[in-house]
Amino acid sequence: MRTMRFASTCAVAVVVTTIAVAAAQTRPTFAGRWTTDPDPALAAAPGAAGGARGAAPGARGGAGRSGDMGSGWGSTLTLTQDATRLTVTYAFFGRGDMQPPLAFVYAIDGSETKNTVMMGRGMQVETSSTAWDGDALVITTMHPFPDPATGKPGTYEVRRRLSLESPSSLVVETARSGVAGGPPSTVRTVDRKIAG
Repeated sequence: MRTMRFASTCAVAVVVTTIAVAAAQTRPTFAGRWTTDPDPALAAAPGAAGGARGAAPGARGGAGRSGDMGSGWGSTLTLTQDATRLTVTYAFFGRGDMQPPLAFVYAIDGSETKNTVMMGRGMQVETSSTAWDGDALVITTMHPFPDPATGKPGTYEVRRRLSLESPSSLVVETARSGVAGGPPSTVRTVDRKIAG
């Protein structure tokens, strides 16, 4: 009886392990160089702006549409991915600033990661965690952000959901919590693969 129970337990363990390995192997890869195509209607509009660079935490880079912050990762970005991490690299500074591109590393196994970046308010440490939602990767990042009224430390949440519409089309849905009493917002950007 014990032998049968042991054999049954081993069989279940093998099935569970096989399913887990298969799921890990079928995860999509977001690796490549991507760019956000401008909306032709907005680009043709008089006074169309290029974005809200540096307007708030998580607002780095070009906008997805005039007046919004897009994904906050800029209009052209490079993603590299392996079994344990996703790295997002994009140019934030202009050529005259003589600064390297910004690079952010996210563990894709759900463990917490910290990225440090030098911005106008000094060194900022962003804390992120990831979770798979089917074939989408959700990155939740907490940004330090002092309350402008009181000066007390606080945080600002940016949640990005990455998914592929096709091998050459990356969708980034970015949800931001409200800052300083402002309303929360959600923006959807679609990037076209240009390399990799």
